[in-house]
Amino acid sequence: MAKMANSAPLHVIILAAGQGSRMKSRHPKVMHPLAGVPLLHHVIASARALQAQGIHVVVGHGAEAVREATPDRDLHWAHQDQQLGTGHAVAQALPQVPDEARVLVLYGDVPLTRPATLTSLTDQVDEQTLALLTVDLPDPAGYGRIIRNPDGQVSAIVEQKDATAEQQRIREVNSGILAASARHLKRWLPALSAENAQGEYYLTDIIAMASSEQMAVAVTQPETPEEVQGINNRIQLAALERYYQQQQAIRLMTAGVTLADPARIDVRGTLNAAGDVSIDPGCLFEGDVELGEGVQIGAHCVIRNATLGPGTRVEPHSLIDGAQIEGPASIGPFARLRPGTRIAAGGKVGNFVETKNARIGEGSKVNHLSYIGDAELGKGVNVGAGTITCNYDGVNKHRTEIGDGCFIGSNTSLVAPLTLGAGSTTGAGSTITKEVAEGELAIGRARQRNISHWSRPGKKDH
Repeated sequence: MAKMANSAPLHVIILAAGQGSRMKSRHPKVMHPLAGVPLLHHVIASARALQAQGIHVVVGHGAEAVREATPDRDLHWAHQDQQLGTGHAVAQALPQVPDEARVLVLYGDVPLTRPATLTSLTDQVDEQTLALLTVDLPDPAGYGRIIRNPDGQVSAIVEQKDATAEQQRIREVNSGILAASARHLKRWLPALSAENAQGEYYLTDIIAMASSEQMAVAVTQPETPEEVQGINNRIQLAALERYYQQQQAIRLMTAGVTLADPARIDVRGTLNAAGDVSIDPGCLFEGDVELGEGVQIGAHCVIRNATLGPGTRVEPHSLIDGAQIEGPASIGPFARLRPGTRIAAGGKVGNFVETKNARIGEGSKVNHLSYIGDAELGKGVNVGAGTITCNYDGVNKHRTEIGDGCFIGSNTSLVAPLTLGAGSTTGAGSTITKEVAEGELAIGRARQRNISHWSRPGKKDH
């Protein structure tokens, strides 16, 4: 039975100094992304969820790159110049931890341990108890084995390379994650020995020290082995990515979302969806995305940092980035909505249309092959195919204001800054450079000439 929550302050030490040579990469292992977020950042987020008073990150290989990509000002950094094992790594951060604290040791390449699991672990720690996160695996190869005494109490951890044949048959293994009193850690770590197959100072050797002092070793296990799965190569990274995405798919379907194929959705951020949302295969969601009730997403869309109001329909192969859509609205196919786009109810952005920093009013339509940037369209505007807002003069951006009920003829160039009054019309093929008053027709194109008896040039005989 778990103890009552401990009132001693909690400090988290995250080990992130390894090179990760099996990744075959010039980048530090902990910077490789899972669900679009570096492995280390997943671990830091878990530590924050525990409301730890101090988070300490031990870096070594690629330390400068790790710190540059992790600008959180409240983190405490420690450097491990030589990778001499986990015990040595923890020792680099321990001087920054007060004696009265509980210490939780996490790993920068173990990204998916749930905060609830870690809370269960740390709640068991006091001056008389060390806590260990173990897991039972059908194939324990490569992991340290949990050794128990005849009473069933944990007495030691034996690493794979140091284990006997009998010990290697044990299926309960060490996850590497443990929690202990800082006071005891500061006493035990200097006593570690590197006389083992790896020539390293194993943090796990403190288990035997605690057992020899008659200290209790409490054990917690995660809900699934994937919680404690570490990443050593790209195969493991890909497998854990698919597990993570499977969990996202289950969460969404449980909330009332229809996924045409749960194996073909990727969430790299936070996706919140109301009921009766449907998502076709191959869609990617990044950043913070909100989908209102009844939203329909066609195949192979990318939606990033966007809000889609109820009833909105997104046709296949559309990119929505930083846009706010009131809904119901129609987007795509092959539409690109860039940051600053705002679409009111009943709006439509059709195939091969790009928008940026544009407000499209209620019931307004931009159906085909157009670019609308730095513009505001009122209600009921119709924009013909091939229309562009010429918003950039080479130095500055300028706005185009299009009033309610305007009709923009096909292949119109609107040269900003420009205002078109309500109900005005532009002739097809026009270049409009001056203000158009309400209800006016603006035509800005060369007069047509027809030349009789004209002969098309032909090829010369050789």
